[in-house]
Amino acid sequence: MTPNKIYPDFAERDVSILLSAIGAYLLGSISSAVLVSQLLRLPDPRVEGSGNPGATNVLRLGGKFPAALTLIGDVAKGIVPVVAASILTGDSTAVAAAALMAFLGHLYPVYFRFKGGKGVATALGAYLGLSVPIFVGAGLTWLAVALISRYSSLASLLAMLSAPVCAWFFLHDISIASATGIIFVFVLIRHRTNIQRLVSGQESRIKLKKV
Repeated sequence: MTPNKIYPDFAERDVSILLSAIGAYLLGSISSAVLVSQLLRLPDPRVEGSGNPGATNVLRLGGKFPAALTLIGDVAKGIVPVVAASILTGDSTAVAAAALMAFLGHLYPVYFRFKGGKGVATALGAYLGLSVPIFVGAGLTWLAVALISRYSSLASLLAMLSAPVCAWFFLHDISIASATGIIFVFVLIRHRTNIQRLVSGQESRIKLKKV
């Protein structure tokens, strides 16, 4: 009967979503900041500087080259699982799950006692894998806010807020819009101290070098 025919397809789809999510989380858990710092014998970014294992802190601790490597790694681990899920499953829910779990892997890496970074670079990588319009919308929002306000944290928050708006406007996909919305909530939580400093006027600004 019809139920017997539908069930295997439904079960197969569930397995695809689950495997996409698990694979993305494991890849996202690889901390580019920690690995680059260990490779180049830099201080541990989890305990030095701001304590945040991300490209900005690596820049502070080691300079431009290690920071660039960290940024590339963080973006790549957002792109790769999303593109892989898209190619292997062709299912928007599996792709959305991969984007969300790669991001959460960066925040709560299983290999590093669940102490991760703020996830903006990995989220942007995932957005590039999801849809170019989402990535461009978030990227242009970040750039515009950063240039006008010179607050990196504010730019990051508004860029992540723009992603679910762009996802719904361009794709009309509830799974992807929901995943990007959840990512924004977690970024908001991760930036709570930055928000407090923004409100109090104590947040540091981006310093632009004169040419």
